Amino acid sequence: MPRNIIQDKCNACGVCYSACPVEAVVKTESKYSIIKEECVDCGTCKRICKEEAVEGKDPIHAGRR
Repeated sequence: MPRNIIQDKCNACGVCYSACPVEAVVKTESKYSIIKEECVDCGTCKRICKEEAVEGKDPIHAGRR
């Protein structure tokens, strides 16, 4: 499942934008958003976001307990 940026948590720092290897993160009016069709679900944006504004499960750990 592609990632999603929780707009209320996003502080528009741009770290996710710079880190995305497939350029799926785009600048919106005042914050950032993820183009779901472009997202390869690598989890880079979620791991790098200090605000924990990116949601989605890490595919590497999915199903582990």
